[in-house]
Order: sequence, then structure tokens, then C-alpha cells
Amino acid sequence: MATLASQLAATAVGVSQNAPAPVYASIKKSITEIKATFDKSSAIQTGATIPSFKLPNALGQDVTSESLLAKGPVLITFYRGDWCPFCNLALRSLQLHLDEFKAKGVTIVAISPELPNTSLSTTEKNELKFEVLSDVGNKFARQLGIVWDQPKYLQGVLDAFSVDLKARNGDDSMAVPIPTTLLVDSKGVVRNIHTDPDYMQRLEPTTALEWVDAL
Repeated sequence: MATLASQLAATAVGVSQNAPAPVYASIKKSITEIKATFDKSSAIQTGATIPSFKLPNALGQDVTSESLLAKGPVLITFYRGDWCPFCNLALRSLQLHLDEFKAKGVTIVAISPELPNTSLSTTEKNELKFEVLSDVGNKFARQLGIVWDQPKYLQGVLDAFSVDLKARNGDDSMAVPIPTTLLVDSKGVVRNIHTDPDYMQRLEPTTALEWVDAL
């Protein structure tokens, strides 16, 4: 099985080779900017307790943090949206390891700012067997300090790839979560966190499984 990192790298090469030059230049510029300005110390830290939440799943049914934590530890992963190929690779990679997480008593939850009907498309396309929740307006993500208000010049990139964020997210904001994965114990305490402003980089599921083993 190819590692997630190798799949992400191959996709990044594909983007660099196939995107129009001005579009790719904007992508690289934006990543450089967010890497320079994102302050990880302003995001939620290990040892902190996550705020309680109630978010709709892909079927529009509310899922609460309390109901998830009642089952045991939770691996929460934030992704930008169904339109992001790097996000889809990360979600599929988690799905491939889902049985291993379940065997260790860990529930996986994925969260994006997309509306439930778009989350349903994500679930079906990637054949996900874990909950995909909608954090409309990035309200929960903002509580964790992991939101990127994308620069306006990236609208040209979204247009080039026919991505309509307003239709997907239900608002005029271009804000997306910085891809972040947290392992939360059954008391809601963050035990491990991985956040990278370079959205082409993601946490390997095998690393997350090592986190679980260390609980």
C-alpha cells in the first residue's frame, strides 16, 4: 500500500504540471504566505479540552461531541472540502485504516465547512464509513484557532477548477480550515495534534495509530 505522503507528492506534481502557470503561481504564493503567517501557538494545544460541539452529519442529523466521547477516544480530522484532491486522499487513507482504529476503540470523525448535502457527496465518493460533519461558517474550527481566511486572489484559482465555495459552504466566505488532526481522549482532552498550513502535507494514518497506542 502506497503511503499517503507518496500519493500527496504525486498529486502535487500533477498540479504543478497541469495547472496553468498563473494559477499554479497563485497556489504557491498562498501556501508560502500562510506558512509564514500561521501561528501554531494560537491553535488549540495538547492538554486542552476541546469545546463541546453539535454538528450535522451528511444526512443532516446532529452529532454531538458528548455522544462521540461516550464511546471512547475520537480522532477528529479537519479538511478543506470535497473539491480538494489532497483532502480526498487523506480521507480515503483514513478509511483504509478504519478497522484498525475501530479495533483500538477509536471513533473517526471528519469535519469541513461544507453543507450536509456536499458532505454526503464526499462520503459516497470516497466510500467513507465514518461520520463526515458540517462546520458551517467554520465556527468550531475558529474556536480551535485553525481557520485560514484565504486571500481574494485565490478566487481565480477556484474559478479555474470550477469550485463554487458559496454553493458548497452556504456563505460568501473563502475561509477554510487548516488541515488538522487531533486525537482526543474520552474526557475530551487533546492528546495529540497535527496541523500544517501547507495543505499538500497531511498526517499519516499510521502515525495516528501510534498516537492511539500511546494513550
